Formats: sequence, structure tokens, C-alpha cells
Amino acid sequence: MKALKNIALTALLTLMMASPSLAATTAGRVDNSGFLVWAFLGFCALIVVAQLVPAVLVMFGIVKAVASPKEHAEQKSH
Repeated sequence: MKALKNIALTALLTLMMASPSLAATTAGRVDNSGFLVWAFLGFCALIVVAQLVPAVLVMFGIVKAVASPKEHAEQKSH
């Protein structure tokens, strides 16, 4: 558990250091993105969210199955 915490902390610190270098400036530029561009991006976001819902449900199911193997084994033995 401690190793996982260290890995997460290292990844977070790395991303925090890299974020200023990845920042973009829009000074002097005009955003000419039309409605179709924003509609396309919204549709892409909708697809991602629609796939996250079943993935989260499956993860909860896996955690639930792993967390309670003792009850399952006891019921089969009796």
C-alpha cells in the first residue's frame, strides 16, 4: 500500500512540474471555433462519459466479489 502511495505521489508531482510547460497562451489569437466544432467535442465527451458509467459499475462489482469471498466459500461448503 505504501508503494502504491509513493507511485501516485511521484506521478502527481511529475504532472505538477510539467503543467506550466504544457500551458498554452492565447494572447493575440482569436478563437474561431464554430458551433460544429463545439458540438463535435461535446459528442466526444458524451461518448467518454457513456463508457465510464459501465466501467465504474464493473469495477464496483469486481471489488465487491473480491472483498467477500469468505461468505461465498462458506455457502458452498454447507
